[in-house]
Amino acid sequence: MSKRIVNPEELFDGSAFGMSQAVVETTAGLVFVSGQVDWNHQHEISESSVEGQLQKAFENLSIALAAAGSSIDKLLHVRVYVRGELGEYSSTAGPILARFLGESRPALTVIGVASLASPETLVEIEAIASVS
Repeated sequence: MSKRIVNPEELFDGSAFGMSQAVVETTAGLVFVSGQVDWNHQHEISESSVEGQLQKAFENLSIALAAAGSSIDKLLHVRVYVRGELGEYSSTAGPILARFLGESRPALTVIGVASLASPETLVEIEAIASVS
């Protein structure tokens, strides 16, 4: 196995916590993206709604994928965690998911959870994609 660590400077540097934003398994040509949230490189949240944070988390996912040599079009699996009851957000989150995922149509799981990375964090997205 051979791996390449990916930590784009636009995103939060999690190395102090022993994590990377993404890891490329170069033999298999897969990229594993850590949970992306609405954090900039200074660990700051910019949105206060689930919909706003979902959009920012997808933007950060796109940054991590590009830095790893991949893209939204090469997504294989996406897992979205939303704080709270999913039914409360399905009508507004659905169009955001459709817009970002488009024709990629990866396997998708959306899970309601009680807590995430910080009290202000409402959405987290992790993914697996191809780099080939």
